[in-house]
Amino acid sequence: MVFDLETTGIQIATDRIVEIYCIKIQPDGSEDHLHQVLNPTVPIPLEVSKIHGIWDKDVIGKPTFQEFAKELNAFLGDCDFGGFNSNRFDFPLLAEEFYRADVSFNTTRKFIDAQRIFHKMEPRNLGAAYQKYCGKELIDAHSAKADTVATWEIIKAQVDHYDELEGNIDFLNAFSGESEFFDFARRIKRGENNEAYFNFGKYKGQKVVNVFKENRGYYDWMMKGDFPENTKSVITKLALESRNT
Repeated sequence: MVFDLETTGIQIATDRIVEIYCIKIQPDGSEDHLHQVLNPTVPIPLEVSKIHGIWDKDVIGKPTFQEFAKELNAFLGDCDFGGFNSNRFDFPLLAEEFYRADVSFNTTRKFIDAQRIFHKMEPRNLGAAYQKYCGKELIDAHSAKADTVATWEIIKAQVDHYDELEGNIDFLNAFSGESEFFDFARRIKRGENNEAYFNFGKYKGQKVVNVFKENRGYYDWMMKGDFPENTKSVITKLALESRNT
């Protein structure tokens, strides 16, 4: 059975399924398909809806996972599972949803993860990139000099290799940079109008300045916590904004 989930986020313990599609492949090669949009019972964050195209209005009147769980479990039966990044995300989240719905779900399966196969067959490391784009073997890998020289050669080769890439810093920054986050640790996400939103914890998806206005102690907790100094610098600026608005 090959399947994919669309969800409210990427936290297995707390996020919810909003859409599931399954293809059950029978021994004779025939296929049974199942598709269901679900009401996650929690708001779908705006930035997530922009990715999968499912909005809060789309789940009104749809069954919750708890209401759909027995039907889904009957469809799945004792099938083995296949997916893309399914071993680390989709299957664990599916199992968590069944647990919350109090429906007995067999987690003893065989798994095929197309992403794992892809990464094993097509390594995504510096040496593999050097071979692909420059046609060279990376000697002395993990020495600073060899890795730096190889990286610069790769960047130049990538610009030559792909017609859609422009060889200037502004374009390459926009194409490959982390402009969607305010901090390097990706704790503070950049939303519309350059507004800052929490990307973790109990306030995930909420505007930082609003949280700090309502709960000043959360800023103090973060400043005392084991967060990178870069993140602390970012939230300090945002805390000052919350005082002035």
